[in-house]
Amino acid sequence: MLEYVQEYKRAHKKLTKAKIAKRTLFIVLGACLVAIGLEIFLVPNQIIDGGIVGISIILSHLTGVNLGVFLFVLNLPFLIMGYKEIGKTFAISTLLGVTVMSIGTSFLHPVSELTEDPLLAAVFGGIILGIGVGMVIRYGGSLDGTEIVAIMFNKKLPFSVGETVMVFNIFILGSAGFVFGWDRAMYSLIAYYIAFKMIDVTIQGLDESRSVWIISDKHREIGDALLARLGRGVTYLNGEGAYTGEDKKVIFCVITRLEEAKLKSIIEDIDEKAFLAVGSINNVKGGNFKKRDIH
Repeated sequence: MLEYVQEYKRAHKKLTKAKIAKRTLFIVLGACLVAIGLEIFLVPNQIIDGGIVGISIILSHLTGVNLGVFLFVLNLPFLIMGYKEIGKTFAISTLLGVTVMSIGTSFLHPVSELTEDPLLAAVFGGIILGIGVGMVIRYGGSLDGTEIVAIMFNKKLPFSVGETVMVFNIFILGSAGFVFGWDRAMYSLIAYYIAFKMIDVTIQGLDESRSVWIISDKHREIGDALLARLGRGVTYLNGEGAYTGEDKKVIFCVITRLEEAKLKSIIEDIDEKAFLAVGSINNVKGGNFKKRDIH
């Protein structure tokens, strides 16, 4: 076992200085955006986010203590848990993000809000907050300790990480109704939903990939057309119909979100009865995914 661990450590490559610099830059930038979303839009309008951020906003309002203090202190225990459960790199990245976010909110606290309209604050605050959190997550960190707790609970309880985080956030956002009023709690739900969607967009990118599965008797024609007209390579897989027992060729390829409409058009031109299944992919690496020239 010891020999295996030593071999794994030798095989594990350390991040280059360029990658460390890039990761640091985007984590700092993401944390700064979160601080702007909080102090320039959400907090002055008594709108909260979920997780530790939401708890910190409520406690800051009730006690008068600076928001940045609660953001750092409340995340610290979860940071230690993250080090033990997920790893050193994650813990360092999270510490950097939380520290910058806490300092950023302290510096921006005296700055006046850009709008007093709660709907505008919820929308634009949620957008900026979501982009910031997404950037930090994309580059290996986190700004909220509830996700770490959810990962730990997932090992002991029959609930997924997403379900656990949802329960936490429903409780936290519901608490905002008693502290700030129920109209602010509803605005908080709007901000939370927008931030959640922006996190997905930031992590996956606007050029999100799609996996495509096609079953057709004209598989060779469709494959050639996708290569010629879309510039995407395809893979032919052997399949068997469970009902008929007939051998089938399954076409598999990966495209971008923007190419989906053209792919459907190509297939319909060749075989209107072709079976088509399209799914989202969070990440694509390796192989020959690079788009070929089309004419």
